[in-house]
Amino acid sequence: MDWRSEPRAITLDLDDTLWPVAPTLVAAEQALSRWLSKQAPATAARLDVDRRATLRKVVLSDHPDRAHDFGFVRHELLRRALSEAGDDPAMADEAFAVFLAARQQVTLFDDVRPVLAQWSARYRLVAVSNGNADINRVGLADYFIGAISAHEIGCAKPDPRMFHEACRLAGVPAEHTLHIGDDPHLDVIAARQAGLHSAWLRRPDFAHRHSADTCGSASPFEDLHALEAALAALR
Repeated sequence: MDWRSEPRAITLDLDDTLWPVAPTLVAAEQALSRWLSKQAPATAARLDVDRRATLRKVVLSDHPDRAHDFGFVRHELLRRALSEAGDDPAMADEAFAVFLAARQQVTLFDDVRPVLAQWSARYRLVAVSNGNADINRVGLADYFIGAISAHEIGCAKPDPRMFHEACRLAGVPAEHTLHIGDDPHLDVIAARQAGLHSAWLRRPDFAHRHSADTCGSASPFEDLHALEAALAALR
């Protein structure tokens, strides 16, 4: 930990930082599949894993400038899948809405609400995510002053503009802002390079992804309680 003083603002990643994202995405895909089976069975029959992967590559090839926008890519994938199966491509709007609603049904890690409740009373909190989770729809908006998402900003982490926009929203300079996230490259190193302080949240469930020395001298924290203890030591 290289912090010398208590931050005035904290920016937080969402997926795999405040909740495990894989179970949520699996459930959202299942909800979408059930909807397609009822409303667009021809599309459902054709849209297997391989076809989705192929369509995704085509969409990204046709729209490289939208690669950061996961929602656009999925919506366009669905539109094309519906069209090639002979279904109404306009159904992509409702299909995507079904997926997006299920995507907001997250299961928070146990430490999230108690620690965010403490932090929101002392710091300006901003959510920063490449994904399309919505802090309002997942029920965390009361803890944050706002959120930065890749599809709204037009770029994705590790682009420094994501972090700079979060600092602007918080009204706090980068040097007085701490970013917390699970990805050593997209969160920890990228935030540091953008001028913020950073902390690596390496939850035990995901410890296998990166060795503890991935970020060099930045030792990982196992949960938000450990991070709160480190912040308390600066007061």
